[in-house]
Amino acid sequence: MTNAAPIAIIGTGIAGLSAAEALHAAGYPVQLFDKSRGSGGRMASKRSDAGALDLGAQYFTARDRRFAATVAQWQARGWVEPWTPNLYQYANGVLSPSADEQVRWVGNPRMSAITRAMLGALPVKFSCRITEVFRGEQHWHLLDAEGESHGPFAQVIIATPAPQASALLATAPKLAGTVAGVTMEPTWAVALAFAEPLQTPLEGCFVQDEVLDWTARNRSKPGRDASPDTWVLHASSSWSRQHLDLAKEQVVERLHGAFAEMIGCAVPAPVFSLAHRWLYARPSGAHQLGALADADLGLYVCGDWCLSGRVEGAWLSGQEAARKLIAHNQ
Repeated sequence: MTNAAPIAIIGTGIAGLSAAEALHAAGYPVQLFDKSRGSGGRMASKRSDAGALDLGAQYFTARDRRFAATVAQWQARGWVEPWTPNLYQYANGVLSPSADEQVRWVGNPRMSAITRAMLGALPVKFSCRITEVFRGEQHWHLLDAEGESHGPFAQVIIATPAPQASALLATAPKLAGTVAGVTMEPTWAVALAFAEPLQTPLEGCFVQDEVLDWTARNRSKPGRDASPDTWVLHASSSWSRQHLDLAKEQVVERLHGAFAEMIGCAVPAPVFSLAHRWLYARPSGAHQLGALADADLGLYVCGDWCLSGRVEGAWLSGQEAARKLIAHNQ
């Protein structure tokens, strides 16, 4: 396979890197692209004046045996650790302990540690937003936002959120139609840092509220900085959708207020805050697409939205895209 044209993979989240790992292990050369400055997608962590913050995926579970075996390998390599927070739930104005006991995993020392390790030495072009995927006589080529062409490539795997994938599938109308039918919901994420630790045993909370959906105490996760006391708040999909273009300062103010009302202890003004908008945070419904393929064309599509919307779904979807590609080439 080493003399063949490489396979282009657009997106370096869990799905794209899962496909890349499987293809690389099978002897296929790959070339990855990502519009961001680093890998991870919604697994990315943001470095800030208050330390590294997990603004996207907060944790993940492993239910499928194949993914569970992979997570066990990640743990052995020091990439992940189990997270056992004091979990609560908040509904109808009442805060109470949660009975949920499933094993939760987090990247160590931040969520992005997983995708950084998966990427390893694989070739990647960051800060490169692909705007068009087109086919020449024999091979695929990619066009980026700066007008630069990349290629030739034997096949292309698109591992981005559904709306972004749909825009790259002009040459495959059937795939484009399927992907266009997937709706993804936004999420506003806010990080708050406090000079003194908040006086609460709460470390994670599932919230059923108009504004909030989830809160987590960053220091409760393995490998995180203990000071300052940082918290990550996720707004509900409906609130995020209704306030998609709200100024970040106002988003911080609204989520800080809802958090203070919920937590049941004194919440001072934060010494640090930031807001980040995930435009395509999660699929609005569950799908069983696995991975999409037009094998004759050489186009494949994968992502968490193809399955559960979870980290596990992203990994499984990437594996399925690689499996389909390899099977077609045999």
